[in-house]
Amino acid sequence: MAHKEMAAAEWLMLLGLSLLWGGSFLFNGILVKVWPPLTIVTARVLLAAITLWIVVRLSGIAVPKSRDAWLSFFGMGLLNNAVPFTLIVWGQTHIASGLAAILNATTPLFGVLVAHLLTEDEKLTVNRVAGLLIGLAGVVIMIGPAVLGDLGGDAWGELAVLGAALSYAFASVYGRRFRRMGLPPLLPAAGQVTASSLLLLPVALFIDRPFALPLPGPEAWAALFGLAVLSTALAYILFFRILATAGATNIMLVTILIPPSAILLSAVVLGERLAPRHFVGMLAIGLGLLAIDGRLWRLSMPREFSPEVPQ
Repeated sequence: MAHKEMAAAEWLMLLGLSLLWGGSFLFNGILVKVWPPLTIVTARVLLAAITLWIVVRLSGIAVPKSRDAWLSFFGMGLLNNAVPFTLIVWGQTHIASGLAAILNATTPLFGVLVAHLLTEDEKLTVNRVAGLLIGLAGVVIMIGPAVLGDLGGDAWGELAVLGAALSYAFASVYGRRFRRMGLPPLLPAAGQVTASSLLLLPVALFIDRPFALPLPGPEAWAALFGLAVLSTALAYILFFRILATAGATNIMLVTILIPPSAILLSAVVLGERLAPRHFVGMLAIGLGLLAIDGRLWRLSMPREFSPEVPQ
């Protein structure tokens, strides 16, 4: 059974994952100006697959040949790559990246419900719901009221990102099967992006005709490298490692951390200054994470009266 209270190493990996996926919104924002969504997503998973299989080869890990393993790779590739990546990139052609990030942060809300319905060991508890609401409030504070004014401006773009969040929630529960199969994190990571590449490539070639598009400049190629190698290949190695030990509900906390990670990346890379609301939002997000982890309740009450928080 995956343990619910995460260790320090798992928190560090979760923070690293949020930085990698927070960067994906920046990379997507560059690429949607030069390529259509299906081309972006297909190039992302294809390059990530090549990168990950090179790592698998160098690591000496045996490639699974069983039918069940590859069917699971295709299921995960559909739920965790093909569907959500396409919906998010398409959504970012209609709404701002900040709004896409905040809508994507609803994944844990969908996730606790999906995990409650489909698992036996990750049932809904009061502290999880309270923590998620506190964390989402922190995301809203960080993004600021201006972005909320865009809500309803393009309902289809908003619904697309919400659909991606729901798909991620199902993927986090679906991915638990790889731990039962005894597969090291590298194999599900490589297998799912390979499967999604096979699913998306013929569709992208038929619809987008990328071979007829003009070649982009070096900035776009650099963004694609970052999106494929950092925000996909490396990110999914961390994703499956955390999922194997911390569980489906905990791994979805990363979507709450992505918006602040994106803001911090902009501050470091682009020199953008942080506003006071960013620090307030980060504090709220930290409290939300502690609540979900169960420690907030234990810290806030005297030890002799501290109730057992169901995990």
